[in-house]
Amino acid sequence: MKYFFASRTNRLLSSPLRDIRDMSGKEYFISLAEELPAEELFPFKLLEQAALSVFSSGPSALQYGEPAGYPPLREWLNKDWNERKGIRTVSDQILLTTGTQQAIDLVMRLLLEPGDSVLVEHPTSPGCLEVLEMQGATIVPVFGDQDGILPDLLEQHMQQVRPKLLFAAPSFSNPTGILWSMERREAVLDLCARYGVLLVEDDSYGELHFDGLEPAAFYHKYPSLFALDTADQGGHVLYIGSFSKTVAPALRTGWAAGHPALIEAMTSLKRIADGQSSPMNQRLLYELLAQSPFRWGDHLAMLNREYKTRLKLMLELLKRPGWKGCSYNIPQGGMYLWVQLPEGLNSEALLKAALLKGVSFLPGTVCSTGTLDQRYIRLNFSRPGRDELLLGMNLISEAISEFTARS
Repeated sequence: MKYFFASRTNRLLSSPLRDIRDMSGKEYFISLAEELPAEELFPFKLLEQAALSVFSSGPSALQYGEPAGYPPLREWLNKDWNERKGIRTVSDQILLTTGTQQAIDLVMRLLLEPGDSVLVEHPTSPGCLEVLEMQGATIVPVFGDQDGILPDLLEQHMQQVRPKLLFAAPSFSNPTGILWSMERREAVLDLCARYGVLLVEDDSYGELHFDGLEPAAFYHKYPSLFALDTADQGGHVLYIGSFSKTVAPALRTGWAAGHPALIEAMTSLKRIADGQSSPMNQRLLYELLAQSPFRWGDHLAMLNREYKTRLKLMLELLKRPGWKGCSYNIPQGGMYLWVQLPEGLNSEALLKAALLKGVSFLPGTVCSTGTLDQRYIRLNFSRPGRDELLLGMNLISEAISEFTARS
């Protein structure tokens, strides 16, 4: 039978991510493309102990749960955010989701009609773009600088296209790793409040910062927009994130926090989507965070030390001759380095050559609409170990050298 897929699936079905994922399972292959944390840093033994504790509680651990998620974990999040991030909320304003991706999918499906305009920080998360295209949204990129989205440009877009919402990641965005200044956070939030535009704040990477600050000091200097949202009793920000980058991706536990009316509607939609995310995984995560010898703060500090070391190694490798003509800004956190290739070099063409050598990166076109970022690549420095990073970076530089020699 011949299938006729909806036109909005074209980008999804032709994405370079399919080739990357097909290759990633091969033993010899090195991936610097995927959104993966370092598995050797997972709290494996403590998770194993937590799992035993959950299963020893009886067969109820395998039963259906509440659509909004395991109540003790929502209460733990509420308490943790209050203590470390200055976020004032209640557990009923928190919906547990199957990772950040589901939180994005739910809010977009809830609010958007085909053709509605959505503003996105440029460049942005590939997963967000895929969801928006599947919803038939009109995607409007909003450019910025190293301090974040440009407020004047943002206001122009708000006046011209009347967007339904703005998607942004103020703390170490995927793919650039940019950290918004306090001034820029306040300006963007003020515009969203004045124009009645919901701001979807993705904080998936906010815990991964390399400045050595204690959490309280960091969040005082760079508060969440959700924490800053006080105008007209709040409700202008939906705060999303997950434990995938900090504990373990396979637990598939994320969250959405916001105004009760928005969370209630998203919860109703989630009942249709999957009933609820895995209650067993949520109980396991709660057991790890609240009932075991695991220390959340110590674990985050360890991740930040290790990822800072891996970033330094990648930066040293970028100084080698094979990377001549490339440029980048050094991120202060996150998991990626956003690199501009030499003039005339196309990232998707380079990827094809790199795949033949047994290595991958993410082409910039996946992080934007059209061909805006065809000279950029995203490199993941969190997943590969030292030897993989050395070899992978050398193989990519070989491919770059071959292209530049021909030109």
